[in-house]
Amino acid sequence: MPNVPSIRIRPRNNAAIRAQGDFVLYWMIAARRVQWNFALQHAAELAAGLHKPLVILEPLACSYPWASDRLHRFVLDGMACNASRIASHGKALYYPYLEPAAGAGKGMLEALSTRACAVVTDDFPAFFLPRMVDAVAPRLSVRLEQVDSNGILPMRAAPEAFTTAHSFRRFLQKNLARHLSAFPASDPLRAVSLPKPPPLPKDFTRRWPACDPDRLAGDIHALDNLPIDHDVGAVEAQGGAEAAQSRLDAFVRSGLHRYVEYHNAPDEDATSQLSPHLHFGHISAHQIFDAVARVEGWTEERLGQATDGKREGWWGMSADAESFLDQLVTWRELGFNMCWHRPDYDRYESLPAWARQTLAIHAVDPRARCYELEAFENAATHDPVWNAAQRQLRREGRIHNYLRMLWGKKILEWSTTPQKALECMLALNDKWALDGRDPNSYNGIFWVLGRYDRAWGPERRIFGKIRYMSSENTARKLAIEGYMNKYGDGTWRSRDEL
Repeated sequence: MPNVPSIRIRPRNNAAIRAQGDFVLYWMIAARRVQWNFALQHAAELAAGLHKPLVILEPLACSYPWASDRLHRFVLDGMACNASRIASHGKALYYPYLEPAAGAGKGMLEALSTRACAVVTDDFPAFFLPRMVDAVAPRLSVRLEQVDSNGILPMRAAPEAFTTAHSFRRFLQKNLARHLSAFPASDPLRAVSLPKPPPLPKDFTRRWPACDPDRLAGDIHALDNLPIDHDVGAVEAQGGAEAAQSRLDAFVRSGLHRYVEYHNAPDEDATSQLSPHLHFGHISAHQIFDAVARVEGWTEERLGQATDGKREGWWGMSADAESFLDQLVTWRELGFNMCWHRPDYDRYESLPAWARQTLAIHAVDPRARCYELEAFENAATHDPVWNAAQRQLRREGRIHNYLRMLWGKKILEWSTTPQKALECMLALNDKWALDGRDPNSYNGIFWVLGRYDRAWGPERRIFGKIRYMSSENTARKLAIEGYMNKYGDGTWRSRDEL
């Protein structure tokens, strides 16, 4: 098993590795999986090199922004899967912790780290996780290292924040090949020999007891007494590595070969639906890439030599596979690139100057309709297509990819200012979407307002030079009858009504 590339490892304090410690601790906070995980691999390699046991701590706080039954249940599904898989290896002690009240988990990591040789954690560039790691790093008396297991391209490999997908794609075509030969181990625990971990101290387990099996197993009432939002209910889709693998297998088997033709068709629903699993770290971009490459019979020798930034032809795969990989690698990792380089990635001021300028010029334009957050949230607009998209978000925690773009454009059109439109999009997406609070999710929202795009003409009311979309054009271009039957309110009959 090759070592984790050094470009993915980032020391976060000046403390030394303590060889006399009892174990190596992996603090699992973003890459919530056992397989295809550089951070777990690095922790296992450290433990093997020191001849020490490995302890895996996976906590779930209750005080993070937008904490709800929906998000908690999806994470807990993953924790149940991790518990089973780690137990089957018998090589590490897995400790799942579910915080029962705000602040109850405070001090837990510091307490456990006093016995550790080193602490390894995930390097995720968005939401509250960077601030959390920044705060805890100087408080630990032992080495803390963050490991980037987010994408095919290490975040530190790109020297700047790219402003267009084309320029980022050119960079990938020049630089990605060297990273395609440095994938994480598919099963890092199987590849190492580790001593059996001892039980954790009783004073630790009494103060911070492990999550009970009923909660991990999906008991419907297991979350009732937690101080989280119970109005945002759990969805039918399950979290966890097994569910993610099943979703990947189904897509590669029946969705990939029709991706180009149907991925924008709401009635076909031919997208991978892997975004929530990627967000919670239940599946790796490397794992997805490997599955696509296998079904394509692909080898690195088929990579193209051109570095002109074109979307087609560089991978040396079918058109369907290349179109999908452009979403998985170019667009998804463009979001990580932005979050890594720009701490203001989720603020209005991060928009390109041309977009802010044109929106400012048209901020005073009269709006035919304006809605407040409550009306948007309750799918109470005049537009049946927009309302259907919002109902899907509330019901399933996702919106079909193409309609998600329309969803954002109409919020811009129906808000009193572009700043309020951004606030609304972020609130709705972070609260209801399983894949909200993610670099890729911020990508989509800020694209609505001009990020990664260009100025468009003719200049329009409210939008200015920002790209325009309408429900009327969407209904004319796409087959949405089945979608509207499923998510509409029963009043929409045909596209002719728009």
